[in-house]
Amino acid sequence: MSRNEENHVALAILGAPGWARLGITAPAAHLREDAAHELARVILAELDGTAPEDRSGDQMGLAL
Repeated sequence: MSRNEENHVALAILGAPGWARLGITAPAAHLREDAAHELARVILAELDGTAPEDRSGDQMGLAL
C-alpha cells in the first residue's frame, strides 16, 4: 500500500459516520459487525473514488 493510499484510508475512517467508528468497539457482536461493514463501505468508496466530497450533511451533530 502506498503512502497516498494509506492517507486515503485514514481520511475515509475519519470521515465515516461516528456510530460506525464507535460501534466497532461495542460489546454486542451484531453491532460490531454492522459497524465493520459500514467502515468497509466507506473505505472502499474512498479508494475507488465514489465517496461523496462533502460528508458533513450525512449525519446530524449531537451535543455531548
